[in-house]
Amino acid sequence: MSEQTPDTDNLPPQAAAPAAPAAAPGNPQVQQRQRASQLAQALRAELRKAVIGQSAVIDDVLTALIAGGHVLVEGVPGLGKTLLVRALARCFGGEFARIQFTPDLMPSDVTGHAVYDMQSEQFKLRKGPVFTNLLLADEINRAPAKTQAALLEVMQERQVTLEGRALPVQLPFMVLATMNPIEQEGTYPLPEAELDRFMLKLRMDYPEQDEELNMVRQVTRSAKADMLEVSPLRTLLQAKDVQALQKIASDLPLDDQVLDYAVRLARATRSWPGLAMGAGPRASIALVRGARARALLRGGDFVLPDDIKGCALAVLRHRVRLAPELDIEGLSVDQVLQQLLDQVPAPRL
Repeated sequence: MSEQTPDTDNLPPQAAAPAAPAAAPGNPQVQQRQRASQLAQALRAELRKAVIGQSAVIDDVLTALIAGGHVLVEGVPGLGKTLLVRALARCFGGEFARIQFTPDLMPSDVTGHAVYDMQSEQFKLRKGPVFTNLLLADEINRAPAKTQAALLEVMQERQVTLEGRALPVQLPFMVLATMNPIEQEGTYPLPEAELDRFMLKLRMDYPEQDEELNMVRQVTRSAKADMLEVSPLRTLLQAKDVQALQKIASDLPLDDQVLDYAVRLARATRSWPGLAMGAGPRASIALVRGARARALLRGGDFVLPDDIKGCALAVLRHRVRLAPELDIEGLSVDQVLQQLLDQVPAPRL
């Protein structure tokens, strides 16, 4: 499958999106950027109708979608991790597939395998669920490392090798994986090589009291037992629209000082007190890509240091390892990273 060039001139108009300021006449690039920002904000508003009390998580998932990255969402059962992915799939006109990870799941159940056809007396390739646009890897840490590793190639290279043939997946391609905390029974830790391929690791926490009240009110009115409905959500964008958003975000202006700030943050983790292992260069790349996506989502014309800082925890928390002595003291990775963010100076533009 050949990669198609996204059509950035024909983004769908969204009447429900927040109004953007009038673009400078004769500047099509600014107009495209504003239409893209309106579309992203309309998508955010639509997702908030289904997923209550997780505004920051919704923004981070949209950041990864626009940046072309993958997302790992951690949280105890019942917080709406799967609901969020189902809602995104509902708003997205592309293909969606789900894999429920279990201890007996095999790698071929993920990627596909060759089957013998009796009529033609030949082997035929049966593609697995990874050949889609949005892939929900539900409870990914319920399966052992061998099965988890089946996603490594497709997450990095957007292709799957079956029987010696490299088969590309459809673009855009995004893995949204959910996991329960490692301490829970029946879970396996994710290999570091796989963790590094997730652009963001998000933590989904319990909602506030008024948000939980609103959630319970809506769910108990639903005809689907303990589930919120995603069927009322509108389909706002197609696969080509996502590619257009990604292209527009990648072209957002980025000052060299902001680029340097992203690299300094990632490099600081390698020698920071309390961190036994720092983040690699892939973290610097993810910081810049994520910051561009956040800038587009907020309707900005260029990337600010705050855009870097806004996605830093989600980019770095799964790429560093806490020193044992801090772990014993009860400090978390996020607390140490927050100290780093507070102390590494940001540029003033």
